[in-house]
Amino acid sequence: MISRFQAEIATALATLAFGLVIVNGAREFGIGWDSSGPQPGAFPFYCGLLIALASAGTIVTTIGRRMGGSAALAGTFLDREQGKRVLSFFLPMLAFVILTVTLGMYVAMLLYLVFAMRFQGRYGWLPSLATAIGTAAFFYFGLEKFAQVGLLKGPVEAMLGL
Repeated sequence: MISRFQAEIATALATLAFGLVIVNGAREFGIGWDSSGPQPGAFPFYCGLLIALASAGTIVTTIGRRMGGSAALAGTFLDREQGKRVLSFFLPMLAFVILTVTLGMYVAMLLYLVFAMRFQGRYGWLPSLATAIGTAAFFYFGLEKFAQVGLLKGPVEAMLGL
């Protein structure tokens, strides 16, 4: 069980880290002004700084509310059943990302859609396969051929000459 307090602190720490990474990266490009105006890192620096400051403010506010005895922060944010539902969505998406990088977008799309429709949506094999193949074909012809926008390809696409 995850309490709302834990969720708010974890989220604020994650966005704080994100903001600090942006600030650090922007410093490499220069954050000041030169003869032509602001240097390339100025805008990202201030955006990252704003994110980091807002996150720090959230941490301070959340801890202050907890010390003040806020009942809302003691409530459950995520219980075991909700966690299972979140994981049932997140894990296939993570697998999709990994498969996209290793096998290419079209193979990953086929596998993800078949899995999601067949095993999560409880559709039959024919609708699952038809939808997956139709979607992959739509993206291939719509993006690769018509719009000439290449998607990530893997060994199967190379083998098929796509």
